[in-house]
Formats: sequence, structure tokens, C-alpha cells
Amino acid sequence: MVCALLFLVPALWALLLLGLWFFLRADGDLTLQWAKWRGRCPEQELTGSVVWVTGASSGIGEELAYQLSKLGASLVLSARRKHELERVKRQCLENGNVTEKDILILPLDLMDRSSHEAATKAVLQKFGRIDILVNNGGRSQRSLCMDASMDVFKELMEINYLGTVSLTKCVLPHMIERKKGKIVTVNSFTGIVSVPLSSGYCASKHALRGFLNCLRAELFEYPGIVVSNVCPGPVQSQIVKNALTEEVTKIVGNSGDQSYKMPTSHCVRLMLITMANDLKEVWIADQPFLLIAYLWQYMPTWAWWITNKFGKKRIENFKSGVDADSSYFKFWKKKHD
Repeated sequence: MVCALLFLVPALWALLLLGLWFFLRADGDLTLQWAKWRGRCPEQELTGSVVWVTGASSGIGEELAYQLSKLGASLVLSARRKHELERVKRQCLENGNVTEKDILILPLDLMDRSSHEAATKAVLQKFGRIDILVNNGGRSQRSLCMDASMDVFKELMEINYLGTVSLTKCVLPHMIERKKGKIVTVNSFTGIVSVPLSSGYCASKHALRGFLNCLRAELFEYPGIVVSNVCPGPVQSQIVKNALTEEVTKIVGNSGDQSYKMPTSHCVRLMLITMANDLKEVWIADQPFLLIAYLWQYMPTWAWWITNKFGKKRIENFKSGVDADSSYFKFWKKKHD
């Protein structure tokens, strides 16, 4: 018995160290990691799907269009800037596995909720069905709560929350009639973890998470309809450049340091795995962001201590014109690469 225990202790330590090593190298939560290893392949599950992507003119939405086009999915590309959507379409036609008839350019303003029903009808008229709705459109924020006008809070809630809810409600009757479909919403780590300088943005993303969890529960009679809440951490995109500041007429205007953020292509690949495996909620991020999310979920007191330390420096950086986050996370990335 003693010999057996002496043998088991080193083995248990080895397993613990191996698990820690995998966690430190992880780029998503445990459910997503399992799906990457043993799950269904996007190339098999998503080929031939009709996918409607909002916010498709840049960032995650643009990259989604490129990777989905290579899978042979039919695409509906929506955003406010039609000329940018046309550019994305040309790239899809040049590098993807699609033809002209497989892509619909559909300009859309999420704040104009009165237009969402007509837009949904236009998609159904073109393709006859909507297999996947990707709610990706949205805006971010970089301003202190006390400095931000109420118009900033209103605009963020209109775009990020109410616009997404409105479009989802327009598409849902079609999916309910078919008894299948996927509603994939690009939320944010700030839908789980609140950070200074983004009070309106965090509020809108927390609201989205509550809405999606409730909607998923209400659709229990329709197991074929999957509601996925995707929470990426920092991803290389123009979201900071276009972020609102203290007034709706002012934006940040530059993207800041992108080197410590996850490449957009990698984030989107993990999103495709999420879609293929019908995952309900995923966290997509490198360390230390992933660790912070787990602390917020399971050890909130520790998380508050870290947030206070990080938040103070973040605000100081912001006030002095330095990129708010990079000094911390570039150091981590350099240390662990």
C-alpha cells in the first residue's frame, strides 16, 4: 500500500504540472479546448450554410467572411459602409470557394431598428433560409464614467444591445418555423469582467449576456436552435480606433498597440469551432486574460484585488496618452512566448 502511494504521488504531481502547462498555453476555456481536440470540424459542419454576419466591414466580421467563404458558405455581409462591404466581397470572391451568387451585400444600421425586418425578408428572399446569424456589429468606449455624456451610454446600448436584440427577434421566427438555426453573438470579455474606461460598453455587453442566457432557456422546446455567446478578449482590430470617448461625436482615432492581442484569424478559427460544435458560451483569449476571467467567475475577491491594481494603472496610462493595457500584457507575452 505504501509503495503504491509512493508511486502515485509523483504521477499526480506530473499530471498537475502537465495540466498547469496546458492551461498557461490555452487560448480558450476548457469546453472550447475540448472541442478543438475532439470536436466536430468546421469544414464538415459549416460548408453550404447560409450565414448572415453583421459588422462585416472590418475586424472579426471581415475575417469571418474570409474564412467562411473558404468553407463554401453563402454569405450575407452587413454593416453601414457599403463600399467596405464591397471590398470584403471582392476578397471573398478572389480567395474563397464562392461565386457572385453566394454573397449578398446588405447595408444595415443596427440603430435603425425599423429596418431590421425588411433586411431579414431580403435575406430570405435571396437564399430562402438563414442557418446562422452572427451578431458581430458594435462599438467600444474609452472614457471615464464621469466624463462621458449620457448620449454615449445611450448610443452604446442602442448599438451593442438593443440593435442585436432587435435583429435576433426578426430572425427567430424563421428559425422557430424551421426548428433549427444558430444565433452566434460576439460579446466580449467585458461581458464577464468589467474594466475601467468602458462603463457603457461593459454595461451593454453584460446586458447581452443576460439576454442570451434567458433566450436560450426560453427556446428549450427547440433543441435545434443554438444560442452561442462568444466572449473574446483583446483581438487585433479597429475596435479601439472607432471607440467612443466622452462625446458621441469624438472617437479615439488610433488603434494603439496591437502586438499583445490575439490575431484576428486565430480568434475567428476558434469561433468557427464554436459554431461547428454548438457551444453555448466560450471565452477566447490568451493568458493572462483567460486566468482573469476564471478568477472573476470563481474567486471574485481575488479578481477585485487584481482589477483595482490593474485599473489604477490603466487610468493613469489613459490620462497620459499611453496605450491603456499594453505595458502589462506585452511583458506577459514576451515572458511566456
